Amino acid sequence: MSDPGWHRHPVRVYWEDTDASGIVFYANYLKFTERGRTEWLRRLGVDQSRLLAETGNAFVVRHVSVGYRAPARLDDQLEVQSRLAEMRPASLTLEQRILRGEQVLVQSSVQLACIDRKGRPQRLPEQVKHALSVAGTDSFPPQS
Repeated sequence: MSDPGWHRHPVRVYWEDTDASGIVFYANYLKFTERGRTEWLRRLGVDQSRLLAETGNAFVVRHVSVGYRAPARLDDQLEVQSRLAEMRPASLTLEQRILRGEQVLVQSSVQLACIDRKGRPQRLPEQVKHALSVAGTDSFPPQS
């Protein structure tokens, strides 16, 4: 699925990701999508460690909804795809999906809230808003 605007992050399924039957344990899909979101932000130039150090702001998951369509198994090569669905003054919502080849295994929507060091909601910093403004309008350039 080469739809424009999706960031792609490869993930291999390891033994530690599976249950006793060799199928990915359901909660580990959330770990895969977290990695995909982190790499999506990094690709946009948003380094979360630097953001916290410079602004005192961080992203936390406020809401997530996940639909499981088919299982991934030990040694599968997966792709986590992420894109911006909505940007609000203090939060953003991403659509994410996990694929094995062309087959969509998992679809999710996650709302991230921007907070300060005390856990209070904060407006998105200008540099983050600027970086995210390109995410919804263009596809990502090839990764090196």
